[in-house]
Amino acid sequence: MLNEYEIKKQICEIGKRIYDKGMVAANDGNISVKLNDNEFLCTPTGVSKGFMTPEYICKVDKDGKVIQANPGFKPSSEIKMHMRVYKERPDVNAVVHAHPMYATGFAIAGIPLTQPIMPEAVIALGCVPIAEYGTPSTEEIPNAVAKYLQSFDAVLLENHGALTFSDNLLAAYHKMESVEFYAKLLYISKQLGGPKELNDAQVKRLYEIRRQFGMTGKHPADLCPNANNGKPSCHGCGGNCSGHCSSGDADLVSEITRRVLEQLGK
Repeated sequence: MLNEYEIKKQICEIGKRIYDKGMVAANDGNISVKLNDNEFLCTPTGVSKGFMTPEYICKVDKDGKVIQANPGFKPSSEIKMHMRVYKERPDVNAVVHAHPMYATGFAIAGIPLTQPIMPEAVIALGCVPIAEYGTPSTEEIPNAVAKYLQSFDAVLLENHGALTFSDNLLAAYHKMESVEFYAKLLYISKQLGGPKELNDAQVKRLYEIRRQFGMTGKHPADLCPNANNGKPSCHGCGGNCSGHCSSGDADLVSEITRRVLEQLGK
């Protein structure tokens, strides 16, 4: 197990990766890691994620209050969003927020990533919904994101960016890479006349492969309300599956998800 200093170094490395890949500009983006139920490391506000060193990293409690921060550094202004993820998803140990170009373009256009165009995206991500717009650093974004946390490991933020989370930092970062790669391929294929989507049988088979792999996290293969009720899965729905993959009737979605989780004994 990595010690606290090594985790800080890893956060800095992931920050450099998202900066070098153009997923953030200037001081954008934020990263956090859960140490235990009441201690979390996070990136500071007002600092480029591409030039951090371990002494930049702050420690906060479950309410986002500072436990330790070196002079001149304060926790990310988006810490509320991270804390909501940890509260709603005890299985999550790391959160990454960035503004990857193509994925954010889809978020700005109001287009969720639901089209099944490549096996890796179907297996790793399932669908990527859009959480409705919220003012940064307020409770609006955490409230919007919370509606999707029980069904997905990646969420687009309307007119803002993307959020990914997993049981370790590298996995959370890889999900961000996967979201951006998926969005970029979808954008390119649309310029070439439109993607040739995988059919329902192919998607179903990929879902089964995911289950066989025993992959962790939340995914439509296990949780999609439509699929569990004998209807077409989120993939290929164009974001119209009762609002589940779009920013539509999120309250209804939340209730459906709660009932599904109860039936699954989660």
